[in-house]
Parts: sequence; C-alpha cells; structure tokens
Amino acid sequence: MESMTETNVRSSRPGWLEIVVGIVAMAAVGFGLPMLLGDWFDLNSAAGGAFLACLSGIAGLAGFGVAAAPRRLSWSAFGVRPTSARWLWLGAAGGVVALLAKGLLVPLFTWLVDVPTDTQSGYAAGASSGIWLLVVTAIGLVVLTPIGEEFLFRGVVTTGLLRYGPVIATVGSAVIFALLHGINVVLPAALVVGIITAELRRRSGSVWPGVVVHALNNSITVIAYAVAPEIAG
Repeated sequence: MESMTETNVRSSRPGWLEIVVGIVAMAAVGFGLPMLLGDWFDLNSAAGGAFLACLSGIAGLAGFGVAAAPRRLSWSAFGVRPTSARWLWLGAAGGVVALLAKGLLVPLFTWLVDVPTDTQSGYAAGASSGIWLLVVTAIGLVVLTPIGEEFLFRGVVTTGLLRYGPVIATVGSAVIFALLHGINVVLPAALVVGIITAELRRRSGSVWPGVVVHALNNSITVIAYAVAPEIAG
C-alpha cells in the first residue's frame, strides 16, 4: 500500500486532469482561434504570420493557466521555480545540441518521408517583412512561445508523467509535444527539443533551462527566416 507521504506527493503535483485540460485549452486557443479569424484576417500574410508566432506562445500560456486552475496547485509544483546559473548554462548547451541534432535529423526525415515542408512560411513572412513585424515575430517565437510551451509541455505534461518514471515522462511528453506540431518537417526538430527540455526539467526541477533551449533554437530560426525566408518552403 502507498504510504501517506507518497499519497501527499502525488496529490501535490499535476496529473492527468491537468494534462488533459491544459492540452485541450491550448488546442482551443492555438487551433480554434485561427479558424474563427480566418474569414476576417489573412493568416497567410506577413502580419498573419507575426500574429501566429505570438499565438503559439499565448496558447501555451492559456493551456498552463487552465491546467493550474482545477486543484489550485502552486506554480512550483509545475517546475516554475528559480534555478541556478549552472542549469541555465546547461540549457544553452542543450540548445546547441538540439540545433546540431536538428541539422542532421530534419534532412534525413524529409528524405525518408514525404511530408509538408512549408508549414512555417507564415513565420518566415513575418520575420522578413520589415523591422516591426520582425520584432513582433521575434517576441512571439523567442519569448512567448518558449515560455508558454515549456510551462505547458514540461511544467504540466512532463511533471504529470513523472509518476510513471523518467523514461515515460521524458519520451512521452516529447512525443506529445512533437505530434501537436503536426506530421510535417517540424516533427523531428520538435521531438529533439522535447526530449532535451523534458530531461532538463526532470533533472533540474525547473522549466527555465528548457526555456533557454527553446529560445535559443527559435532565435536561430527567426534569424534564418529574416535573412532567407525561402528556407521555410
């Protein structure tokens, strides 16, 4: 039988309730809002791309906010807590590893599997259409998205799955994260980032090293799109 201490630990951290409502809320905002706005706002335009760059982060934050509400757990239960400079530097190193891995895996994936390759052309349009849209796109992809997605997928999903052990928590949350990016050219990149950030969250006890990984990767993406938008598709 479980001891009272083990029961208290389980009840003080997120579980399936938080995982499900968080992902549903994120999907409702991230996928539902563009469908509602599609008739009034050209989401394929440069301004639309900048808007979607911000929306991805806003959707993650919305999902986290809804997930944190049912049992009113403290944010520290989700790993939203301070960490050391050492772990932040390890996050930066993890970001470099993710970039190198993506550089190998994405071309291999597209060579083996026929998948859409232009799924982020809107981001590229936003990043390459003048300074103001570049700033908005950068804020969306380098600030809002890393925070929103790390709070939700590592803070809620990875933490909730830790009850089943480190392998399921790390791999399981990374697979969920990757699949929610769609079956496209982004899939292997999202899987790599998901594994690295989930493991950093598990070992450090904080989501912030993962935010560094995510921000570093997305900043390189924004720079690439600003310089050569044709690489998006």
